[in-house]
Amino acid sequence: MTDIYKDSAQSIDNRVADLLGRMSIEEKIAQMHAFWLLLSEDGRHEVRTDAFTGADDGDRLKAKLSFGLGQITRPLGSRPVDPAAGVRALNRLQKFLVEETRLGIPVISHEECLSGIMAQGGTLFPSSLAFGATFDPALIEEVGRVIGQEARSIGCRQGLAPVLDVARDARWGRTEETFGEDPYLVGLLASRYVRGLQGRDRDFLATLKHYAGHSLSEGARNHAPVNLGWRELNDTFLLPFEMAVRLADAGSVMPAYHDIDGEPCHASHHLLTKVLRDDWGFDGLVVADYIGISLLYKHHGVASDPAEAAALAFKAGLDVELPGDDCASHLRQALARGLIGIDTIDAIVHRILTEKMRLGLFENPYTDEAAIALQTPEAIDVARRVAQKSVVILANDGILPLAETKTIALIGPTADDPLALLGDYSFPVHLIVSDLKDAATSVITPRTAFEARFGTERVLYAKGCHILEARQSGAPVFPGDVPDMTTLSQTSPVSTGLDLIPAAVEAARQADVAIVCVGDLSGIFQTGTVGEGSDTDTLVLPGVQQALLDAVVETGTPVIVVITSGRPYTLGGLEDRVAAQVMAFFGGQEGGAALADVLTGVVEPSGRLSISVPRSGGASPYFYNHKFKSSGTPVARHFGSRYPFGHGLSYTDFVYEDLTLDRASVQSEEGSVGVSFTLRNVGQRGGTETPQLYVRDLVCSVVRPIKELKAFRRIFLEPGESACVTFRVPTDMFSFTGQEGFRIVEPGMFELMIGSSSAAIHLRSQIEVTGPVRRIEGDWKMVSRAFVSHP
Repeated sequence: MTDIYKDSAQSIDNRVADLLGRMSIEEKIAQMHAFWLLLSEDGRHEVRTDAFTGADDGDRLKAKLSFGLGQITRPLGSRPVDPAAGVRALNRLQKFLVEETRLGIPVISHEECLSGIMAQGGTLFPSSLAFGATFDPALIEEVGRVIGQEARSIGCRQGLAPVLDVARDARWGRTEETFGEDPYLVGLLASRYVRGLQGRDRDFLATLKHYAGHSLSEGARNHAPVNLGWRELNDTFLLPFEMAVRLADAGSVMPAYHDIDGEPCHASHHLLTKVLRDDWGFDGLVVADYIGISLLYKHHGVASDPAEAAALAFKAGLDVELPGDDCASHLRQALARGLIGIDTIDAIVHRILTEKMRLGLFENPYTDEAAIALQTPEAIDVARRVAQKSVVILANDGILPLAETKTIALIGPTADDPLALLGDYSFPVHLIVSDLKDAATSVITPRTAFEARFGTERVLYAKGCHILEARQSGAPVFPGDVPDMTTLSQTSPVSTGLDLIPAAVEAARQADVAIVCVGDLSGIFQTGTVGEGSDTDTLVLPGVQQALLDAVVETGTPVIVVITSGRPYTLGGLEDRVAAQVMAFFGGQEGGAALADVLTGVVEPSGRLSISVPRSGGASPYFYNHKFKSSGTPVARHFGSRYPFGHGLSYTDFVYEDLTLDRASVQSEEGSVGVSFTLRNVGQRGGTETPQLYVRDLVCSVVRPIKELKAFRRIFLEPGESACVTFRVPTDMFSFTGQEGFRIVEPGMFELMIGSSSAAIHLRSQIEVTGPVRRIEGDWKMVSRAFVSHP
């Protein structure tokens, strides 16, 4: 007779109850953690080790595996491995767990997938900031779908993405991983990414991270404390997570490393259970960020040892420790000391087993190596379209689009470096110290693209300077490595060499136009100028790139500056002296081709900034949706943004007119307002405009931002064509966290603003919300709708 838990005809609840009743405490604990192994096709798996995450005990590995395993950490994403060989090795581990352990519980394989599946041969997508600049939710759902297909094909069933941190301080290295600085935009794009990644049946788990407030760290430093109140946390930083849970049924959440007002997120029952499960109805798995539980006793000092740290985290609401079992292996000790109860462990294991059965792992534990599908034409096409739609024209004196008869000086350290188009969680960059000679061969650099478009004889290339002369891991110092961090003196690896600048100047003098490509090289833990653990104290271009730009501008040749980066940078006062300025972020493997398409007008520019460009590093943290008094009193000279959120130019011109509202007032109870206007293309070319609706609460019981994005829509119009655009916004979206700590809609006057950016407001009106103060509970209307008609 088939055991109930092995019978797929039985309900999942019955199967889980049966299996849980058979498990020993060792087998239960084994489901509550992962191992980080270097898998082998012959079954001789090795323990991975590094300075940050530590290592597991290799001698005891097989004995531990005999009890089962919850997850396997990055089996194909931890080192260069042929995908087919990697799948065979993963299947070998799965075969042992399914066929040679007492209960045969399969393991979940997780990988990173922030900008494509982070494994050798995966399609290299643009960075999340580029995703945000598209303002195209449907396209981002396509991105999630094709990344999910690639991930499933190599046996991965959980992806550690997307990042829902709301950007606040561009100095923070992980800014590149965010969708931008507006919580509604972040939440909407993340929800669509999750929907695409997980599929209709949620047979793959997206992981929302870093829960929550990670981007508001002290001084924009990685892991640093976050100091903010509940209202701002809920309205700004939790909103995207709530949207992804309620709208997209996200399957997993990962807490952040920091503490909020003294409480580490990994030990927060309020965040992990009260808010996430009780208030929002989340029913998936909460997985630790790598060594996040260990930091409770190693860094935060809220636990005395691994057993106490494990008890704190799992009682708070955590389900699975990643990447290994540093603390989970001490749970028996925690039980004996009375730090955690068996009922808590049973509830956690019940959730884990439920998810494994939902994923279908008990019926289909193995991966077909013949079905691996990476770098498919569909995936490459989606990556190309994202790269094209994310290019933002910040300024243009008319030099763009470029005529293909021009002679171009293509200058700069990012013009011909494949890694300069990739973010920190792309495979070639994340494993920068590994032997990855061929990992970035699929990347089309700007030089390759422009030479193909203009011909090599009309493209004069000069590197101009280095950003980093050698890509290496260096020697990052982690907290606790030295007795006194405040007196530590560290040397930057950024190049200071000026010797390549004269050749760049000569190339500029010989050309009709100079395209100067500057920006970042991404890399984690100070292996790059941006990325996780690669924070900065300035928004000046890294190294001597400003000196290079100064020298080229002085030649008098018209200069187009292209910034490929993970954060916005200033140009040292040259903004008014360059002919054009372009933000291209990290464009992925198709980034160079997309840039050439847009700059030559083959593709009309349509990217919009999802993050403001502060006037200087001194303005940080800066974001468009700030409070009225954020400017200081008197207004600080460094405050503000030349290129704000939502900004982006086209090669044509648009006019906004005829604003109307479908009512003068609206009830706070289940109401909505329709905002209509006419958009006309009055230029000579077809183009895409992205109208944006902002709302300001004019009088409120708490201080509110000066404006907040509530609706947007990409609209393509031919020359002379017009469209009637209507945004319908539910009154639920006028809500905020009130003085009592819960979300309310409050009656009063609201200003409605239609603009082409957060600063360029073309039309204004007001609406009155009437009726009682209404508390929002349970599901609520979180998304506006847009309707476009062409007369």
